Amino acid sequence: MSVNKVILIGRLGQVPETRRTGTGDAVTNFSLATDEQWKDKNGQKQTRTEWHNITMFGKLGEIASQYLRKGDQVFIEGQIRSSKYSTKDGVERTAYNIIAAEMRMLGGRNTGTSDSKSGKESDNTLVTSSENAKKSAKQQHQPNPPVVDDIDDDIPF
Repeated sequence: MSVNKVILIGRLGQVPETRRTGTGDAVTNFSLATDEQWKDKNGQKQTRTEWHNITMFGKLGEIASQYLRKGDQVFIEGQIRSSKYSTKDGVERTAYNIIAAEMRMLGGRNTGTSDSKSGKESDNTLVTSSENAKKSAKQQHQPNPPVVDDIDDDIPF
C-alpha cells in the first residue's frame, strides 16, 4: 500500500491564472508559499520559505480563480505529481506540482483576507473537487418548484 497525499497551509504568491482545456474545463495554477521558522545555535530567528506550484481542475479551479488573491491564506489538500523536462541546454530536470483535491480559504477579519469583489470576509469554506461536481450535477437535474399563487389578499400589510 502507498499514499500520495499533501497538506499545505500557505499564502498565495500570485493571482491564480485560469485557462481552458479543449473541452472547456478550467485549469487554474498559482504558487503557494509555506514558511518554516527556527532559532539557530546563536539564538537568531531563521526563516525558510518553500514555494509550491498548485494546479486545480474544474469547478475547484474556477472557485479559486474567482475568490483567491495574492497574499490570501489557504489550506490545500491533494497529491504531488512530478514531470520531467529538458532545458534549452539539454539538462534534464524534474518539476513537482501539487494537484489539489480540496481547498479551504482561511483568514478572516484579523488577517485582512477578503473577497475583493463583494468586500465579504472569507468564511473558511471547504471546497472539494468531487463535492462540487456532485452539487453541480444535482442542481442541474432538479426540477423547478411549482409556482404557488394562493396569496391571501386579507393580509393587512
